[in-house]
Amino acid sequence: MNEMNKTRKLVFMALLTALELIVWVIEGQIPALIPVPGVKLGLASVITLTAMAVLGRKEAGCILLARILLGALFAGSVSAVLFSLAGGALSWCVMALLLGHFERKLMWVVSVFGAIGHNAGQLLAAIAVTGTPSLVWYGPALLASAIVTGAFTGLGAMYLTGALERYRGRSKE
Repeated sequence: MNEMNKTRKLVFMALLTALELIVWVIEGQIPALIPVPGVKLGLASVITLTAMAVLGRKEAGCILLARILLGALFAGSVSAVLFSLAGGALSWCVMALLLGHFERKLMWVVSVFGAIGHNAGQLLAAIAVTGTPSLVWYGPALLASAIVTGAFTGLGAMYLTGALERYRGRSKE
C-alpha cells in the first residue's frame, strides 16, 4: 500500500471514529425506551460494523477502542469503560467471526449476534463487578432487545456499507 493510500485510510478511520463518537454521545441523550438497565439502540455499532465490512476487522477494532476510550474521557467513568470494553470486545469478536460467513444482504444477522454478544459482555461484567449472579435474570429482556436493536442497526450498516462502496466505485473512475 502506498503512502497516499495509507494516509487516506487513516483519515477515513479518524472520520469514522469521530462519527461513531458523535452518534454515541447523541444516543446517550435519548431516554430509555424500556425500563431495563442497559437497553439502548446501539446506533454506534452501525459504524463499527460498516468499518469492519469496508476497512477490515483490525481497523474496526481500532475505531471501536478509540470510541470507547474517548467516550469515557468525555462523558464516562472508569466503570463505564469496563462495561463498554466488555460489551464492545465481545460484540466485535462475534461480528468479526461471522461477517465473512454471511452475504451483505444478511449483515443484519451479524449485527443481531453482535448485539447479543454486547449485551452478554456487559451482563457478565455487571455480575463480576457487583458479585450478583442473579443479574442473569436480565438476560431474556436483553436478548429480546438485542434481536430488535441488532436487526435495526444491522440494516443501517448494510445500507451505509452499500452507499460507501458505491461512492468508492464512482471515485475510482
